[in-house]
Amino acid sequence: MPLREECLWEKLTPQRPENTALTGEIMVDVCVIGAGFTGLSAAVHLLEQGKRVAVLEAHRAGHGGSGRNVGLVNAGLWIPPDEIEAGFGEAVGSQLNRMLGAAPALVFSLVDKYNIDCQLRREGTLHMAHNARGEADLRSREEQWKRRGAPVELLTGQACAQATGTSKIAAALLDRRAGTLNPMAYTSGLAKAASDLGGQLFDHSPVTRLERQGQRWSVQTAQGSVLAEQVVIASNAYTEGDWTELRRNFFPGYYYQVASAPLTEEAAQRILPGGQGSWDTRQVLSSIRRDKDGRLLLGSLGNGNRKPTWFLKAWADRVQQHYFPYLKPVEWECTWTGCIAFTPDHLMRLFEPAPGLVAVTGYNGRGVTTGTVVGKAFADYLCHGNASALPVPFAAMRPLAGTGLRSCLYEAGFSLYHAGQCLRIVI
Repeated sequence: MPLREECLWEKLTPQRPENTALTGEIMVDVCVIGAGFTGLSAAVHLLEQGKRVAVLEAHRAGHGGSGRNVGLVNAGLWIPPDEIEAGFGEAVGSQLNRMLGAAPALVFSLVDKYNIDCQLRREGTLHMAHNARGEADLRSREEQWKRRGAPVELLTGQACAQATGTSKIAAALLDRRAGTLNPMAYTSGLAKAASDLGGQLFDHSPVTRLERQGQRWSVQTAQGSVLAEQVVIASNAYTEGDWTELRRNFFPGYYYQVASAPLTEEAAQRILPGGQGSWDTRQVLSSIRRDKDGRLLLGSLGNGNRKPTWFLKAWADRVQQHYFPYLKPVEWECTWTGCIAFTPDHLMRLFEPAPGLVAVTGYNGRGVTTGTVVGKAFADYLCHGNASALPVPFAAMRPLAGTGLRSCLYEAGFSLYHAGQCLRIVI
């Protein structure tokens, strides 16, 4: 079976909303730029509070990192909660930990409220230790989250083997707050909710210019413009053009995934039988989950678009055979890649470069929950002006130096590691 370059989530979301491009001039209270997790969460929560909202998307809702996500509904960030408080300070860090610890519950509530069919599962996620150092890291994370009252548990021995479906993992941290979903379907559901609430959504409308005109912002596209009192820039890693400095405040990285053809029911049920999604503790991590049809989905850091399909198949075979050697030869069906906005310290940045203009970047791979939380926080802030609604304070925009070089070095490191996996030098 040839490996197709196709995003599985698009295939599993046949009824994606499609909107016309913006033409002419419209006037609203808030213009949201970007129809991903953040922008659509902001739009929904603004509309719920009575604001008139327009959403401009350069392609279609979910086109960027939101629709290409792994679909893990995780609590917190990649880095442990103690490090978050060390990075932001105790007061800010503890607030961020609280808000992101409750982030899966916010996603679940939106799915329930707007009846979004996104194949949501609420059985948690598993962070899997690939070696003794990884196990020590997970023991530390368990202690840190339990200290904050989180329902996490480190599984070892038989309990770990049963939960993961593999004997290659000595310990796995089960986070019962978390879950999995189809990220494109979740994004599409948010877009439908925004439209049903009266929002105006426009596809194929990339922003070409953003400027202040009197008391309003003028957000211009090739064929039209939006006049708005406030603007949310939610384009993150997929920011295009020179109309904003946002894209100079992160460096792009990539994450690819490879999906199998549906496995037999018996084979699929042996892999993560509890229905959790997972990822391991490798520095160049691997993610592992199943979809609703029993496909095995593997992912890792790196740009799959720059790798030949034989390489991606060899990598997927190596990871599958290591963790799940009992499977018969797996047919790999499709592959896709998404872009991630990285920051050097792996912490997000919120910006307010001018009154009524807010922006965000630097989710570092935690878009489903973080984007949903930030979108709601922006909506609350713009409606009420209370900065305590924000997960972190606004920062000054400080363009990063050498973003292209950083991206190249990261990609080179990821590719070397994956080559070592294919050659069975590392796993």
